[in-house]
Amino acid sequence: MSKPIIETHQLTKQYGEFTAVNNLELSINEGEIVGFLGPNGAGKTTTLLMLMGLSVPTSGTATVGGYDVVEESKQVRQIAGMMPEGSGYYEDLTARQNLQYIGQLNDIPKDEVDNRIDELLEAVDLVKWADTKVEKFSRGMKQRLGISEVLIKQPKIAFFDEPTLGLDPKSTKELRDILLKLNKEQGLTIFLSSHLLHEVQQTCQRVLIIRRGKLVAADTIANLSNNLLSKDMSSIEFELTEIDSDLIQKLNDVSGVKSVEQQNHKLFVNLENGNVREVSETITKHGSIILLMKPRTFSLEEIFLDYYKED
Repeated sequence: MSKPIIETHQLTKQYGEFTAVNNLELSINEGEIVGFLGPNGAGKTTTLLMLMGLSVPTSGTATVGGYDVVEESKQVRQIAGMMPEGSGYYEDLTARQNLQYIGQLNDIPKDEVDNRIDELLEAVDLVKWADTKVEKFSRGMKQRLGISEVLIKQPKIAFFDEPTLGLDPKSTKELRDILLKLNKEQGLTIFLSSHLLHEVQQTCQRVLIIRRGKLVAADTIANLSNNLLSKDMSSIEFELTEIDSDLIQKLNDVSGVKSVEQQNHKLFVNLENGNVREVSETITKHGSIILLMKPRTFSLEEIFLDYYKED
């Protein structure tokens, strides 16, 4: 069974009277890919900086790989890497030269760095551009170079802050595939902060949602989806050949139906007693054909907005 590689207890960061991170309780297992969600100002970047030992908490504790982020921050940075939003690159240097310089900054022997560079550039599909100056790179290529810079010191965990920001769909998919491959083949623990909920849904095994500095959810997307309905409720998705207001009214009159939502040719019927049979019969008697019927699942966007519906 995997063991926690990140743990925080009542982790708090204040700037004067403003609380950026509020009593954060996290437990991330080794080998997980975790999505960290929240709008600008929610406390995501502040949390990442504390976990990397780059910002001192006001109170509370945190460990990364068993090392205290305050007392053993140097050891934390030896086993963890971070790709911040808007990563900086030396535009007048080649990809290879950038990686050599990052290796020097991390006190990695030159021969070790040189041995790793080709392997890293292969992993991020930049071998052909190894000796090309970064100023000629597209944004997607720069982001892939940023991943290799994180990996040059062979970390156990990698923090990514908005890695796909500003990328086109093709580059976004390429970056996602690289992260999934690193996790699968190398067991890299990935802590991913992003605004792109669709990408997080396709990449992460578990999501954490932070609101005004406080953690409000930490679970799989499937469990969070189930939590949107009350304990005694179920929601069924129907795809029908035709839908009209008369059918919706008839369904609302079925015993146990609490509400009916329409989205194009789909209906979402929310039930209190699970009376699916009568719902189906009502649809067919009305003359509409059921093309699809399954339990409803909520998207990560719907889950996220539910936690922020009061803002």
